[in-house]
Formats: sequence, C-alpha cells, structure tokens
Amino acid sequence: MAFCGQVASHANGQGPEPWLNDNADPSRVFLGGESAGANIAHFVAVQAGATKLVGLKIRGMLIVHPYFGTREPSDNELDKYVCPMSTEFDNDPIVNPTADPKLKEMACERVIVLVAEEDEFRNRGEAYYETLAKSGWRGKVEFFETKGEGHCFHVFTDNHNTEVLKNKMVDFINEDI
Repeated sequence: MAFCGQVASHANGQGPEPWLNDNADPSRVFLGGESAGANIAHFVAVQAGATKLVGLKIRGMLIVHPYFGTREPSDNELDKYVCPMSTEFDNDPIVNPTADPKLKEMACERVIVLVAEEDEFRNRGEAYYETLAKSGWRGKVEFFETKGEGHCFHVFTDNHNTEVLKNKMVDFINEDI
C-alpha cells in the first residue's frame, strides 16, 4: 500500500516525482497482474478500498490467468511455496481472494478476469469471478476465456489467440475513455 500512497500523493500535481506530476492521471488508474501478480493486483485494490485511499481513482483491474489459492484440494506443489507463512492456505485472503472478508470494499469500478481453457488454474479464475459477482461489491465484473491455450500462453506464443487476448485487454482499458 505504500506504493499506492506514493502515487496518490501526486493527485494534486505536487508529489515528489515530477514525471508523475506532469504525466499521470490519478483519476484514471488501472491495476493489472498476471498469474501470482493477479493476486497482488487484487490485494492492492482491496486494501485501497478498505483503507479509503484518497487521491487515486482505480477505474479498473485486469486479472490475467490468475494463480490464486483455492478451497479445493490441490496436488500442485506450488501451493506449498506461494505463501509459506500462511498456516491456512485456503482461508488466507492474501493467497485466496475468495476468502477475503473485505472483498466487497474493493476500490476499483470494473474488473476483467481473463483465463485460458487449458490452464490448470483456470477454475480458480472462474471461482474468483463468481465470488466477486456475488460479493456485494458494487462494480462490474466480466469474464473472458481463451480456448485451446494454457497458463500465460501470450508471454510465450505469438499467435491469433495472443492478438485476441491483447486486444481484449486494450479494449477493456480504452472502454473507460
């Protein structure tokens, strides 16, 4: 949250970073994260809402091929290493946003959850989408699935599906203009 506070300090154009004062629009912030980074983006948005962060308006968030914890049993070795200090992985909102009691306080207006059909973590993204839609959060959430692709495919592959996914992300951001 320190980073968001630093960025928010530029809301009046008088922050410590001249480039941000001259070029950033704190009324039009988007958060995004891929894989475990999606978890970080979610956590920042929830904390910004729960702490009533002033000076930033988080317009949207892109959750790309999220790697979240789950209430479902998992044989995935990654689950044991994602947050070693967590004693209850499934119920810890730091790694499992579907267990976050502050979810409805999330600060952004819109969220897009992007998953890939053949991603072993696809169901976690869908569960996040469904939980967010039912949470009482007052924003708009949408879901987009890329057929025939796996986790973070667009980083490793340049094909038609990569182009479609990138365009979907750009359109989501530009929808706000």
